Amino acid sequence: MTRKAEYLNTDLDLGSAQSLEALAGAFRSQGVVSLHVEQRDDGRWFATLETGEQFSEPEPNITAFLNVIEAFAGPLRESWLACDVRECNIGYDCGDEPWAFSHGLTAATLARMGALGISLRITLYPAEQTDHAGALRPPPATR
Repeated sequence: MTRKAEYLNTDLDLGSAQSLEALAGAFRSQGVVSLHVEQRDDGRWFATLETGEQFSEPEPNITAFLNVIEAFAGPLRESWLACDVRECNIGYDCGDEPWAFSHGLTAATLARMGALGISLRITLYPAEQTDHAGALRPPPATR
């Protein structure tokens, strides 16, 4: 079965020494879903967020994050600035076709990300290891 390369989603990953619960709540109130918000054994906090509405390219998802973040003030702004991990992670299912597949981000979006201290990561999932929704499937059993 031939699978087409496709954009899956963009996660916003955050890490901080401070609680991320209030920040995640502020995102949720603006339609951004918390996939997880947790304090790990070492005491550090991590959160992974994604927009409630998914688009066919990453820029509208990233723009939705930026619109929420740019409105932060007071304690929310302080919580944002306390994050030492602020990263948009764009996920793609590699698929078998087409021969070339391209998405881009405008200079304006990249500038907004830079002004907020957001890094960019791109994750490529091999077609045979993701299901249609982009969830990882276990690797095939070896003999």
